[in-house]
Amino acid sequence: MSGPSLTSFIVKRPWLNRWFTPIAQWHNNLAGYRQLGLKYDDLLPEESEAVQTALKRLPAKEAYDRVFRIRRAFQCSISHTILPPNEHIKPEEDNAYLTPIIRAVEKEIKERKELDSLTVKKK
Repeated sequence: MSGPSLTSFIVKRPWLNRWFTPIAQWHNNLAGYRQLGLKYDDLLPEESEAVQTALKRLPAKEAYDRVFRIRRAFQCSISHTILPPNEHIKPEEDNAYLTPIIRAVEKEIKERKELDSLTVKKK
């Protein structure tokens, strides 16, 4: 999931942040996932070990809400419709609920690999 990102570079520079924010908002609106009632973290591919582990660590209510949003979006996709505007996900509601857990799991996996490859040298 992790890859190179310019986010921290852009956020640290206010002039770049002011320039890129409207473009990012335009891109998110153009993507259309909020019109189907989905949050950004609902779109993350579930094939990696880190994402699978993070999904298991989600609280029960959040996991239920995620499944509900995905099923509702699937139903909209089948019927070729979008949700009414009052059911769209608003930008302030589109918070990252899975990404912090994924980052923690990736950090644990990296630490486990480092500890597993540790060699002890006798003096």
